[in-house]
Amino acid sequence: MRGRSDGGKKKPLIVLLCVAAVLLVSVYLFFDSSNHGASAAAAIEYGRKLGLAAGDDDTKKDDTSSTSLYVEDELNGFTPRSFPVCDDRHSELIPCLDRNLIYQLRLKLDLSLMEHYERHCPPPERRFNCLIPPPPGYKVPIKWPKSRDEVWKVNIPHTHLAHEKSDQNWMVVKGDKINFPGGGTHFHYGADKYIASMANMLKFPNNKLNNRGKLRTFLDVGCGVASFGGYLLASDIMTMSLAPNDVHQNQIQFALERGIPAYLGVLGTKRLPYPSRSFELAHCSRCRIDWLQRDGILLLELDRVLRPGGYFAYSSPEAYAQDEEDLRIWREMSALVERMCWTIAAKRNQTVIWQKPLSNDCYLGREPGTQPPLCNSDIDPDAVYGVNMEACITQYSDHDHKSKGSGLAPWPARLTSPPPRLADFGYSTDMFEKDTETWRKRVDAYWDLLSPKIQSDTVRNIMDMKANIGSFAAALNDKDVWVMNVVPEDGPNTLKLIYDRGLMGAVHSWCEAFSTYPRTYDLLHAWDIISDIKKRGCSAEDLLLEMDRILRPSGFILIRDKQSVVDLVKKYLKALHWEAVETKAASESDQDSDNVILIVQKKLWLTSESLRDLE
Repeated sequence: MRGRSDGGKKKPLIVLLCVAAVLLVSVYLFFDSSNHGASAAAAIEYGRKLGLAAGDDDTKKDDTSSTSLYVEDELNGFTPRSFPVCDDRHSELIPCLDRNLIYQLRLKLDLSLMEHYERHCPPPERRFNCLIPPPPGYKVPIKWPKSRDEVWKVNIPHTHLAHEKSDQNWMVVKGDKINFPGGGTHFHYGADKYIASMANMLKFPNNKLNNRGKLRTFLDVGCGVASFGGYLLASDIMTMSLAPNDVHQNQIQFALERGIPAYLGVLGTKRLPYPSRSFELAHCSRCRIDWLQRDGILLLELDRVLRPGGYFAYSSPEAYAQDEEDLRIWREMSALVERMCWTIAAKRNQTVIWQKPLSNDCYLGREPGTQPPLCNSDIDPDAVYGVNMEACITQYSDHDHKSKGSGLAPWPARLTSPPPRLADFGYSTDMFEKDTETWRKRVDAYWDLLSPKIQSDTVRNIMDMKANIGSFAAALNDKDVWVMNVVPEDGPNTLKLIYDRGLMGAVHSWCEAFSTYPRTYDLLHAWDIISDIKKRGCSAEDLLLEMDRILRPSGFILIRDKQSVVDLVKKYLKALHWEAVETKAASESDQDSDNVILIVQKKLWLTSESLRDLE
């Protein structure tokens, strides 16, 4: 009886609390929506104060209430009048590498396999359809080559690495800048001396690690702030600096802010987004990777992406320490690489450099049942997007086996020499040369259109969103830039031709967000990519928001697409705070003469919170 009596008294109280909770949520949502509108208005106001607004229309206060975010269009349905601005806490959002999303979706991931650092993209209903704000006080980045050694602190306001790695010279805070002395975990006294030492170990001429152009493409695993890759650029070596968004957060963001090629990725369960035989050298300097786990699957993934005769430079305590645990790891690792047919090319002090065989002879001469096994012939070594790693050895093609190497010309001749793997696609030498010449002319035309807006150092980080065989990037070789060549995962996997030309890139689906921080590229080249994703049923609006996310303020987008696509993009300019710089039909003599070129520039804007900080 007492229990029923108490319950009856509590019932009205519970109902009252529920009603109060609903009212509180409603009030919060109302004010949150209003704040988004205020942030968007403040963004336009700030652009006007800096003299960066496109015109009078942009300086008028927009009605950003939820009932007027879109305007009806007879041809295209609804076009946005404006996009809300994301909360400031999302200023460094990477949608497919968002740990908050993992928690929200309650994904069951194996932390020991690094699955929480792999890509997990939000479903459409959980995407942030808003503009990513820059941090308070954001400045146009320092120009290359000065940026290799210093960046603005306000652009990446994270200084914990400077304190955590103070004894290793990773980075130093000096006033309003962060300086990079060139140190690393295993090369405190500078990457340049460390690089020269490695070249000396391998007896390369003049202590140059490029070995007279024979070594061009490197992979640096667990790269830190990418000083190793940054200092290799002086030797005409392109390094893909790779690291996850882990406890050393923002290391890849620092690398890209410095103007050094870099990519967010991890050796976990999925293949790296690079085809087989892409790199001449892989490097790990105290990268804290357990190479022995799962039958050596991570080392076998490095083996897959290394070229015939490629090197793995490993600087770690196991290579020189004498305590029992390090000795055990060294013995087991040495036995593993020996079964993989690697040999020691050099070993000195803290570093060992192994070398892959030049042909399949060693693989075919192993005893039956030797582990790890050879991969089955039906496993495609170049299929990488979302593909699981395999604990097996990838054999060379018949061409590489017979020629005992990749057969690539030394750099820089490699850039314009038809690579042997052209035959994999049925492409001819004539087709390769014509494509190279076509894009040389197109890039010249692009720069003529851009010339009123840019100087020689205006752009540094460039992305080609549909790179084909890399001829756009090849045409930029005389400029002080680097290009991330993206090959869409649903088309021909031509990325191996791009690496064979001595260039860099990754496989990606543009129906998803790219693995990079916001504000990391100065120029995006979008050739037919918007048309392509619309054919796949993906959202053009989502892609435009993603392009805005990864583009730096004041950066440029070169859109080369159908007239209908250009018209669609123009309808979004105001909502995205982009400014049309030039519109021009493609040359009638060009093979895509039905395309139109639209050049847009992203305006520099900040939120109201940033304005208050400046005041």
